[in-house]
Amino acid sequence: METQTFFYDNKIVKYFINATLLWAIVGLVAGLFVALQMSFPALNFGLDFTSFGRTRPVHTNAIIFAFVGNGIFTAVYYSLQRLCKARMYSDLLSKLHFWGWQLIIVLAAVTLLAGYTTGKEYAELEWPIDILIALIWVIFGWNMIATILKRRVQHIYVSIWFYLATFITVAVLHIVNSLELPVSFMKSYPVFAGVQDALVQWWYGHNAVAFFLTTPYLGLMYYFLPKAANRPVYSYRLSIVHFWALIFIYIWSGPHHLLYTALPGWAQSLGVVFSVMLIAPSWGGMANGLLTLRGAWDSVRKDPVLKFMVVAVTAYGMSTFEGPMLSLKNVNAFTHYSDWNIAHVHIGGLGWNGFLTFGMLYWLIPKLYNIKLYSVKMANVHFWLGTLGILFYAVPLYASAVLQTLMLNEFTADGFLKYPVFFETFSNLSPMYHARIIGGILYFVGAVLMVYNLIKTAKIGSFVAEEKTSAASLQSTHEHVVKEDWHRVLERKPVRMALLALVLILIGSVFEIIPTSLIKSNIPTISSVKPYSPLELHGRDIYIKNGCSNCHSQMVRPLRAETERYGEYSKAGEFVYDHPFLWGSRRTGPDLARGGVVGSSSYKASVWHFEHMKNPQKMNPASIMPPYPWLLEKDIDLEGTAAIITGMRKLGVPYPENYEATANNDLKIQAQAIVDELKKSNITIDGNKEIIALIAYMHKLGADITTK
Repeated sequence: METQTFFYDNKIVKYFINATLLWAIVGLVAGLFVALQMSFPALNFGLDFTSFGRTRPVHTNAIIFAFVGNGIFTAVYYSLQRLCKARMYSDLLSKLHFWGWQLIIVLAAVTLLAGYTTGKEYAELEWPIDILIALIWVIFGWNMIATILKRRVQHIYVSIWFYLATFITVAVLHIVNSLELPVSFMKSYPVFAGVQDALVQWWYGHNAVAFFLTTPYLGLMYYFLPKAANRPVYSYRLSIVHFWALIFIYIWSGPHHLLYTALPGWAQSLGVVFSVMLIAPSWGGMANGLLTLRGAWDSVRKDPVLKFMVVAVTAYGMSTFEGPMLSLKNVNAFTHYSDWNIAHVHIGGLGWNGFLTFGMLYWLIPKLYNIKLYSVKMANVHFWLGTLGILFYAVPLYASAVLQTLMLNEFTADGFLKYPVFFETFSNLSPMYHARIIGGILYFVGAVLMVYNLIKTAKIGSFVAEEKTSAASLQSTHEHVVKEDWHRVLERKPVRMALLALVLILIGSVFEIIPTSLIKSNIPTISSVKPYSPLELHGRDIYIKNGCSNCHSQMVRPLRAETERYGEYSKAGEFVYDHPFLWGSRRTGPDLARGGVVGSSSYKASVWHFEHMKNPQKMNPASIMPPYPWLLEKDIDLEGTAAIITGMRKLGVPYPENYEATANNDLKIQAQAIVDELKKSNITIDGNKEIIALIAYMHKLGADITTK
């Protein structure tokens, strides 16, 4: 048997470790800052780039794509080489991947703070960065697959199954959800509109959680948990069921984010059914992880690495039970648009992703530096700080969700809403938000201790950049192949396995997306719904630019409390010209779907909107909304009007031919009417200011619909 000597590339692993540690701190600081802003609005500082609407997506992107993303690549570059018994295919591709990914992260932070956003949750980045993401992702996949193909082992291990599924599915998700029409260098509109865009976005959004925050971390779990415990995975057969069932079922579940919305009922029902089915493979994976530690619980008690991993796998089990429960329509009616969703995602983010990453780093860095961990005691302190941080973060938000939802749904004996004004409920949530800050601080302090501990470990150790090893060549082992079952055969055919995974994720995707998103005639239209005027289009872009959809929904669900509070429930035909849709996922402020209906409880005059944007607390002392003084100073981009109109027409919005040539004339007429209305309240302002466009957009919301 021929034995070959070669070297593992640990340098690229070190790069990604350093990036993981850096972005962990940055992402947690951003999250803590956002939490503080919700308790202390003054921390928005009255500046556009520090306002909550812009800092919130910076936090989510920093945690998901910077911290967790680099954690994924750390795990892949370390484990893949050892599982394949081969160096990465190309050192150059590894470096291009690393530096390209860090460039994307920096560009994301800069552009989001500057207000360049698509407004689509977890997919906010504009089209030039989307293209760069696709290129870097291809480089990563090329390097990974080429390494697998040159492996020195016959069968690919379960971790690699999950890595392959991650690469393929994230590529499909990103490409489809990023189908957009650029109208300028940093501005685009999605090709889908309204209900169609909502389904595609949450097909992407839910499965970004599935195939970026879950499947690669399951690969991480299947490699690093057995390594840390020095035990084999509990069940090979269970891992097979876990993998194939998970990737097939997960892709169908996105519509559960859109229950009780204008999405067709059949799509909602599909989302519910497959979400409930997800419990089985998810808990199978959790059981496989925890049972790997059978007989090793004394080690768990002593070893901080295993402590982090046990809590991480437990958090995975909790999240994957809670998610299907939240997908039940009666439960969803209670929890959606509330802080319950925020608590839910943070159990997964802080517990599953965060703790599993911490456990991996505590195990990995001493290995790379040939030294014991600098301080086991400090790691144990980190564990308890992090665990308490998760509890102090999540439990108050669950309480907040229950309290607010009960108040929002409470009626008097006479059949009227007891709290008709949304902010009457919100003012009771301050203690919970303060407690969340304490949880965030505890978790952050623990992470800082970890960084210090790992830096000290590295300093006293000796890093091995090129780790020498040897293994028999794959060709020399072929003669030993015996009769195998179907899956063992498949494990020797990674390309075939990848293609089969692709087919499985495409089945659910095609079944959901084609009927709703690619066949426009399936979405009923409403004759009274007209395209946005040029001024309203600018106002909508300003609304998106400033992240208003992070706090306000535009979807009245057919639930009694909502129709009593906001008016007629929303229909699919209302949104046919909405690129993108803006239904929202959390109500930190009231719903705005009927904000332009004169005579409704939601309608506000131009002067109210003007004063509200200038100083929200003047209009409602309980408001935690930041002020937007720059809207009174910045001019509408009149030069961009023609490109916006042309782009919308290409997307199917029925503007007249050559309307772009005269659109600004209509814009100025409509703006002047608002200026004249403000003058009656002794407010003098130029009609070219952004606040005028935003007011026009607010008055458009729901105005085309006849309400009761």
